[in-house]
Amino acid sequence: MIGARPAPGDLRPNPDWTGLPIFDRRGWRRVRFGDVVKIVKETADPNSGELDRYIAGEHMDSEHVHLRRWGTIGDGYLGPAFIRRFRKGQVLYGSRRTYLKKVAYAEFDGITANTTFVLEAIEGKLYQPLLPWIMLSERFTEHSIKESKGSTNPYINWPDLAKFEFDLPPLDQQRRIAEVLWAVDETIHKITAVREAAGSAIEADLADFIYNGENWPRICCRELLAEGPKNGFSPKITRSSDGQPTLSISAIRDGKVITEGNLKYADLKPDEVGQYILYPNDILVVRGNGNRLLCGRAGIVETTPTGCFYPDLLIRIRFRTDALLPKFAVLQWNERGTHMRLLSKAKSTNGIWKINGKDIQAHELAVPPISKQQRYLDSYTRASTIVDDLQNQENATANLLRVLINTVVA
Repeated sequence: MIGARPAPGDLRPNPDWTGLPIFDRRGWRRVRFGDVVKIVKETADPNSGELDRYIAGEHMDSEHVHLRRWGTIGDGYLGPAFIRRFRKGQVLYGSRRTYLKKVAYAEFDGITANTTFVLEAIEGKLYQPLLPWIMLSERFTEHSIKESKGSTNPYINWPDLAKFEFDLPPLDQQRRIAEVLWAVDETIHKITAVREAAGSAIEADLADFIYNGENWPRICCRELLAEGPKNGFSPKITRSSDGQPTLSISAIRDGKVITEGNLKYADLKPDEVGQYILYPNDILVVRGNGNRLLCGRAGIVETTPTGCFYPDLLIRIRFRTDALLPKFAVLQWNERGTHMRLLSKAKSTNGIWKINGKDIQAHELAVPPISKQQRYLDSYTRASTIVDDLQNQENATANLLRVLINTVVA
């Protein structure tokens, strides 16, 4: 009889995997990274017209071997450091702030900066497709961080990276291990694609409900609000956790107010911040941010520590209960078209994009009947559960990949 399939979040690595033939370490030998890998310093002129894509640091994602973004040569200024040519199949490594674990397997030819290492396995010693996974291991990263120089923008030199030692299996075993790791990576890739497609479908459905529904009335927030907009309060923060809890601006994420990892404390008494204390279903809007796309984003308060208050860079709003349900209000607020209309009012001061209370009061929202809002929320919740399950599967599979990598580079 087949038992129930475990939930994605319950998946755990099997401790007996290390006993499988593919991980049999008899015949493995200790090597130096520089004895099986070479740094390639082929140069190219970006103005030659031979290549059309370049990779900068921001195009490489942490712990993600695929290049999902790139720049087009000729679209803007490329600094003098962009002289290093890379070829399909080579591995790129960000040598600055190596704790970010920026390792990418090139799937096309291009140009990168000379601060990005272009690496290649030495033929007959190391199987090239295994190289990026070795470089994503915890031991490799720990070595790279330890050998880095500088404090503000730490960097590693090739001779220091080349000193890393690890156990390397025979070539045939390397190929089999690489096949397993790339297969797990492909599974992550497919789950991600399905999750993103599901998320896009939910976003399209929300936009369709708001804009193509039953011609809902559009009303300025000044007529919809029961309270606010009200800026927060930002006193001096203490180093201890004994004071009154408050939030960092990064607490506003994915339409929620997430307190975990985003709490700070102020040496105040509760009655000094009573008017700023948060309660369930309060809505906070980002008043200012250096990232323009984060300005004006909203999050709903679900739970917070007792007496938690909000800082000055956030604005609190509370809608009339007969006008908009808080959860529906936040969904609509963060919907792309609605958010972009608010963002069009934002102004930049010293690199910070800001909106104010007047912008919020003039902001228009669609106002369906409460019963229709609730019906939509019920449908949204069911669809979001699917996306959450896919995210759990993605996280569990990514964790499996990390365990496999660190089993190899033990």
